[in-house]
Amino acid sequence: MGNMIWALGAMSGTSLDGVDAALLLTDGEVIEAFGASAYRPYSPQERDTIRAAFGRWPGEAGVEQAAQVVEDAHFEVLHPLSASAALIGFHGQTLAHDPGGRGTHQAGSGERLAKRLGLPVAWDFRSRDVAEGGQGAPLAPFFHHACARWAGATEPVAFLNLGGVGNVTWVDPAQPEPEAPGALVAFDTGPANAPLNDLMLTRHGVAQDEGGALAASGQVDEGVVARFLQTDYNRLPPPKSLDRHFPDLGQAVAGLRDADAAATLVAVAAASVAQGFAHFPKPPVQVLVTGGGRHNAAMMAMLRQRLPCPVAPVDSVGLDGDMLEAQAFAYLAVRVTRGLPLSAPATTGVLQPMLGGRISTS
Repeated sequence: MGNMIWALGAMSGTSLDGVDAALLLTDGEVIEAFGASAYRPYSPQERDTIRAAFGRWPGEAGVEQAAQVVEDAHFEVLHPLSASAALIGFHGQTLAHDPGGRGTHQAGSGERLAKRLGLPVAWDFRSRDVAEGGQGAPLAPFFHHACARWAGATEPVAFLNLGGVGNVTWVDPAQPEPEAPGALVAFDTGPANAPLNDLMLTRHGVAQDEGGALAASGQVDEGVVARFLQTDYNRLPPPKSLDRHFPDLGQAVAGLRDADAAATLVAVAAASVAQGFAHFPKPPVQVLVTGGGRHNAAMMAMLRQRLPCPVAPVDSVGLDGDMLEAQAFAYLAVRVTRGLPLSAPATTGVLQPMLGGRISTS
């Protein structure tokens, strides 16, 4: 066990709602304490600037403008909490993710942020994993392992994060190290909130289906769900990861009335998770749901209907489901400074446990 330090992590996810920031006291192995947290929403104009750069790479049109928005928003949410921190974990905003192709691209410079905040910043968490043949995602699983042990779990549990994309981590808390064989299985399950958010924006001019009210009033088109489950990605074994774009899904629900389209998109998300259960070494005793999707009552109902075990928000075991990813990057930042791995074959498909990230100092 190393020295416990207060690290401040931040996350801006694919759903583009805003930036979460949270303090964590950790040595990069065990969680000692959770600290203050904050949230800074993106304005519609900021969201548009970032969205316009989706799918683009460094040097391409709009990327630098998006990076500026990302850095400014992060500075605003991190600065008030930074006096309590010795280290910042900055993920940036994923604009493009193409493991096995062009790589992975998160907008925002940790170097510039370190100078503005006057603190060391750990960042660029994914590139090394991708360069070594890994998927570069998901990266929260090592933190989920620490969370399961913090919560006192003794049997396997699954953490299901429903952001723009869904990802799941199966954790065996009996394994003391997250990189140990058999400790973790993790992968992106498929779409979560992104297609529904896109539908709401296109058809209603609002950012999301608040509480899942529209989806709850609709009828699921099971044909669309069944066809989606036959797509190439869904049939791949893990490890595997996704970008946020699901154009075929948008087209598949284009002819449905609003409520039915919303219900069908929620069902696709839940069914993708259920299909993923086949990849777990043994069934989890519980699925703990984190991220924005847990506030969608229709999504939670659909998960309970389709999954073979109890489903509960992660908050039910004392964790903060809104801040788990920000806390994860605080945790990973400390692992970067200590030279501990961030990923492993069972989380990203990289050939061996992989170090990652870089540190920029002020």
